[in-house]
Amino acid sequence: MTPEPRELASVASPSHPFSGSYDPADVTFLLKPVRLAPTPVAEKERLIQSGARHYSEMISAEKLPSAAYLEVFRRALARNKARFAADVLTLAARLAERPGGVTLVSLARAGTPVGVLLARALHAPHYSVSIIRDRGIDEVALRFILERHPAASVVFVDGWTGKGVIARELAKAVAAFNARTGAGLDGGLWAVADLCGAAAVAATADDYLIPSAVLGATVSGLVSRSILNADVVGPGDFHGCLFLREFAPHDLSRAFVDEVFAAMTTPTPPAPIDAAGLRQRSAAFLAAVRDRTGVRDENHVKPGIGEATRVLLRRVPDRVLVRDQASPDVEHLLVLAREKGVPVEVDAGLPYAAAALIKELDG
Repeated sequence: MTPEPRELASVASPSHPFSGSYDPADVTFLLKPVRLAPTPVAEKERLIQSGARHYSEMISAEKLPSAAYLEVFRRALARNKARFAADVLTLAARLAERPGGVTLVSLARAGTPVGVLLARALHAPHYSVSIIRDRGIDEVALRFILERHPAASVVFVDGWTGKGVIARELAKAVAAFNARTGAGLDGGLWAVADLCGAAAVAATADDYLIPSAVLGATVSGLVSRSILNADVVGPGDFHGCLFLREFAPHDLSRAFVDEVFAAMTTPTPPAPIDAAGLRQRSAAFLAAVRDRTGVRDENHVKPGIGEATRVLLRRVPDRVLVRDQASPDVEHLLVLAREKGVPVEVDAGLPYAAAALIKELDG
C-alpha cells in the first residue's frame, strides 16, 4: 500500500461539513477545521491531571510514523485484513436487517474507517462526529443529521470499546438530547470489537489488532482527534479538529479502506457475546490493576490493543502490559515502547492482548 497523490477536499467553513482526504461519497465529517497551537505532550498531561484543563481543549502535534513503525502497520494490515473485513461485513449484515434504511454516524476518529467501509457495503449515508468524555456528543452535528434523515435510521458506530467509557458517554448524551428535543435517537453503540460488554451490537469480543488502530490522521482522512475549546469553537459550530494537509504525501486513508473493502467477501460466523461476562472481566481487571500498581484514576488504565496504542501515541505512558510478547498483534506496541523508552511487562494472565497505564504525575 503506497500513498497516492490526490486533490484534497476543500476545508469546511465554520459549520459546514467536509470530507477530509476521503472521497466525499464515503464520509461527511461534521467537524470544524480550526487552528490551535499545539501543547507539548508532557505539559498537556500535567494540565489534564491537575484539572486545570480538559483534554479536549488541547492537542499535541501529531508526528508521522517512523519507517519501522510504518512497516509494522503494513504487516498488521496484511495479517489482519481478512479478519477485520469479515467483522465489518458481519456488522453490515446486521445493519441490513434493520427496517427503514440506515444513516451511519461514526465516532471520529477510530470509528471513521469502519463507517466508511459500512457505508460502502450498505450504500448508506455516513457522517463522522465528535464525542468527548465528560462533554458528550456534538449536538450541533446531531441536529444537522436530523434535519436530513429520520431519527430511527441513525446508528452510531465505532471501532472498539476499551472500558466502555465512550459507549456510556454516548448513551447518556443521547438520552439527554432525546429528553430535551424528543428526537428519539437510539444511543446504542455498534462496534467491531467490544472488549467490555458496553456495545449494543458487536462482531467480536476478541482483543485483536484492528489495523487502522496502528495509525492516526494518515488512516483517518487527515483529521486530528476532536477539539472542544471555546477559543476556536463557538456555540453554533461543530466540534473542532485539525486538518493535517501537510501529511497528504503520506496519507493512506483511501488506500486502506480500498484494500479492506476489496477483502469484504465473507462475514464472520455469528458467535454469541456474553456482555455480562465481559463487564465482569473488565471490572476484575481494573480492580487487579489498582491493587497491583496503586493507580489512583481509572482513566489512566487503558485495556485493549487499540487503547494501549492511543496511550503510546498521545499521552505520557507509565508502562505497557502484554499477554504474549511474541504475538504479532502487539508488535507495533513494542516498537512504540522502544522508540519512547516505555517499559513493557509481560503478564500471561492478562485478560486482554495488551493494556497500557498512563503515568500519574504528582501535584
